[in-house]
Amino acid sequence: MTEPQRVDRRAFLARTAALGAGAALPAIASATPVSATTAPPDVEPRSRDLTELTIAEAATLIRRGRLDPNDLLAAYRARIDRFDGVYQAFNHVAETQRPKRGVLHGIPLAIKDNYFTAGIPTTVNSFLFEGFTPPYDATAVARLRAAGAVLVGKTQMGPLATTRATTPDGRITTVNAWAPNRPEVDPGGSSTGTATAVAGRMAAGGTGTQTGGSITAPSNAQNLTGLKPTMGRVSLHGIVPLSYTRDHPGPLARDAMDAAILLSTMAGADPADPRTQGLPRVPDLVTAATPVRGRLRWPTRIGVLPGYTADPFRKSFIDTLANVRGVTIVEVPLPEEWDPLTGGAFNNVRLPERSEPFLPYLATDLRKFGVSVLGWLQGALLGANEYLIGQRAKTLLLERVLTDTFGRCDVVVQTGPVPFDILGLPELALPIGFTADGLPVGAILGGQPFAEDRLLSIAAAYQAVTDWHHRRPADPTGATIRAAGRLTAEQVAQTMQ
Repeated sequence: MTEPQRVDRRAFLARTAALGAGAALPAIASATPVSATTAPPDVEPRSRDLTELTIAEAATLIRRGRLDPNDLLAAYRARIDRFDGVYQAFNHVAETQRPKRGVLHGIPLAIKDNYFTAGIPTTVNSFLFEGFTPPYDATAVARLRAAGAVLVGKTQMGPLATTRATTPDGRITTVNAWAPNRPEVDPGGSSTGTATAVAGRMAAGGTGTQTGGSITAPSNAQNLTGLKPTMGRVSLHGIVPLSYTRDHPGPLARDAMDAAILLSTMAGADPADPRTQGLPRVPDLVTAATPVRGRLRWPTRIGVLPGYTADPFRKSFIDTLANVRGVTIVEVPLPEEWDPLTGGAFNNVRLPERSEPFLPYLATDLRKFGVSVLGWLQGALLGANEYLIGQRAKTLLLERVLTDTFGRCDVVVQTGPVPFDILGLPELALPIGFTADGLPVGAILGGQPFAEDRLLSIAAAYQAVTDWHHRRPADPTGATIRAAGRLTAEQVAQTMQ
């Protein structure tokens, strides 16, 4: 059993500082990497319902000749036809395509609508991209297609990836699959279309992006396992930008194994994205996500922040992990000056990065930005001195997290996505229970640079002794939902990534 690759934390810190300054990116030193090409294991299905299958289960049946990919796709398309009028997860259902042979042969996936898809519209749910059909695939999409995945459709999202899925003028669309007739129940962040598509069994898995919680939040809200990788692990080429230093593409899936399979396919160096260059090779994520009977794959110190176990769900989660052989639970303090370094004023230094690519449109027609216009205006008006101070504060925060937090533990259990998406560090969201009224509860694990394998190993060990991730929402009973309401520009500005 090989230890997870260890990354020079000082080199990652230097690289992050250079990225914020727009400078050339230094390489990162790493131990000898392992292969990322491990095939998914054979997994015997738990259900006869094709749309209940995990990616690993469906791939097993297809490899063995026991499942025709056309039948799998037809089953998902039937659910889209029957239920998406309620869920409103998709804004475009793709045409059937003959899949290529590969580890994802015939697996139907939902793609967030900020990923370029050749020949399929990419609207980013924005007036700015009305009628736009890209001539090529985003790198992540191209890799999924090359592995045999079928794009079942493009999913609803927050306008330009800012908040929960709405139309460009703010009318709420996608609902939480666990509360389809209660549109006030938040389905998560801007990747909610993908989350609802997967939770509602209209796709086997899917892609999202995270700038301020939009992979981990919808995963927690909809009983999924979502993985936001380290900055640079997955190429951003062909994905409409929100923040150059904070955007992270990643998978939303039903369990740790499916997340590992998807990320293994999406990840890797890309000549078109300098953020992916000079990094450690992708580790063997599939093996990392394979449970080891009775113990954790690698001895791991899991850090618990002050007050975390005051919540009964989180306490139960920690107690369960503590009983897994190889886990050591340690208390870790918050780094010095945590509140100012992770507060709203600091977080707003991201805004110029979203405004810069759109300055010509801001100068000509603000109406094109719809309900999310305030964030772009704030970014355009923020001073260069404030931006630079923010980048230095970010480097200081990263140094303290790497030293003060990860000096004491290998993985930390987080109370929210901040600051790991700010800092470019990996996060994994997973289900840990349900509230009294039947809504999912989730947790977030934060890891060291390029330690996605460590996060997956913990999630796999936890999911081997719990069944939260096996549970699916009941099908909607009504043909339509009641009016979902509308978000104002002020509400979007308060909640946007």
